[in-house]
Amino acid sequence: MLCEKYREMLRWVIYQIYPRSFMDSNGDGIGDLRGIIQKLDYLKELGVNAVWVCPCYKSPNDDNGYDISDYRDIMDEFGTMADMDDLIAGLHERGMKLIMDLVPNHTSTAHRWFQESRKGRDNPYSDFYYWFDEIPNDWESCFRGSAWEFDPVRGQYYLHSFAVSQADLNWNNPAVVKAMQDIVDFWIDKGVDGFRIDVIDMISKDFGRGANGFGPRLHEYIHALFGREKAEKLFTVGESFVQDTDEMIRHCGAERGELCTLFQFNHMECGRKDKFTPRPDSLKSLRDCLLRWQGETEAHDLIQSLFTDNHDQPPMISRIGNDRAQRYEAATDMAAMVYLLKGVPFIYQGQEIGMTAARYDSIECFDDIESINTYRDFCLTMSPEEALGKINFGSRDNARHPMAWNGGENGGFTSGTPWIALHSRYREINVENDLAAEHSVFRFYQAMLKLRRTNAAFLDGKLEVLSGPDDPFFIFTRTLGDEKWTVVCNFESEQRISLPFPCEAPALANLNRKTADGVYAPYECAAAKAAARQAPEVSVKYLREN
Repeated sequence: MLCEKYREMLRWVIYQIYPRSFMDSNGDGIGDLRGIIQKLDYLKELGVNAVWVCPCYKSPNDDNGYDISDYRDIMDEFGTMADMDDLIAGLHERGMKLIMDLVPNHTSTAHRWFQESRKGRDNPYSDFYYWFDEIPNDWESCFRGSAWEFDPVRGQYYLHSFAVSQADLNWNNPAVVKAMQDIVDFWIDKGVDGFRIDVIDMISKDFGRGANGFGPRLHEYIHALFGREKAEKLFTVGESFVQDTDEMIRHCGAERGELCTLFQFNHMECGRKDKFTPRPDSLKSLRDCLLRWQGETEAHDLIQSLFTDNHDQPPMISRIGNDRAQRYEAATDMAAMVYLLKGVPFIYQGQEIGMTAARYDSIECFDDIESINTYRDFCLTMSPEEALGKINFGSRDNARHPMAWNGGENGGFTSGTPWIALHSRYREINVENDLAAEHSVFRFYQAMLKLRRTNAAFLDGKLEVLSGPDDPFFIFTRTLGDEKWTVVCNFESEQRISLPFPCEAPALANLNRKTADGVYAPYECAAAKAAARQAPEVSVKYLREN
């Protein structure tokens, strides 16, 4: 049985904001904290009760804020600490919570710690980072090229698992652990309700076996951050690449005092051969990945993070859905099949209006350092046109274009010049158009989140899958006590679906159907309460044969 803390967190619905691209309040072309404050009522109306803000700390912005130069200050472009205080207060006044993005693996080389560390081996900050006289291994940066860079000031090589300007912290140094504890405590005192922790498994290295992550002291370090009394009420979710259940239990078991949950990334490979190469796929693959972790988390009293999109990934709808003629249907169908499962929903900005991947004719439209470096490498072996096609498909910038509030000048995002190209479809897909549409993705999300919030079976209820693994649709029930709901999510082709027990008229349906069974159009979905007097249940075999 879930512990009380985890059961309460099933009630959280978290909306992720990439602050640089959400809303600009002062006309400089860059989203900011005041812009977020202006849209809090919009988020409240949607039905979310927590907001995760990507890094907004002081930063040179070489990697869009994940290169932090001061954890206790705000990036000038985003505002001031007074703005942050107002954001926290505005959220709490509306009964909403704030989750900050914590980056513990590395800092900017502009951080005071690194500037002191590079001065020499006698400096108090000397061992805050990894320094070697010679390159010790062949580790590569996640952004391509060697993970080692020579610093002429210190005369040694330092480790950077990401950009050259992002130096990895040496957590073997107790002073680093204490410094990060102090940062967590600073933000707790500010009123922050939780943290998303960036690449958490990389804070412990294992040089002996050549592993840049999942080192022998990983859980010691995580517990040092979040196993303390001051941090015990926080919601914490780790960006991790955990693939097995035992490791997830070590990260998230309630008794361990580490994290509350993890992001599982298995389903991020849906619809692609690799990050920049598409492959034909179906909603089946998404369903299978989600169900694997539904089973594991239920069996071990853990909670699953429910998401399809984030700031690093192109929208899932453009990889395994239909993002053109059936964009509304695919966006809402995927929402039902993910967010009506058991777990904590994470909604990325723009998902609630069915935003898709963008497409551009020039690499100049991209800002992401990974995309630009990869494009240059691709051009060594293929034509610029082919290389650009791959970047259009896989770039992180797909998730970072300005939020489209309307179809007017600059999409209502700014009165100035946007820091990055507007989404290529912003005149078509924007909040104003969606709210005016007969079929609104936003209004479907709103109704779905209300259904989830007001019916306990969708929070704490048991999951039972009625459809078979080869069926071209996904049917499941959520049951708590005498309350039972059936969710039907059809995939890409029309299907006649018969349910094994009678249901009331759907309380949620993306195409306004009046009965829970019958013919379902492609990407049609419905959620209906089981009738009070049910016929005897029949086997899944009946569903597949009829």
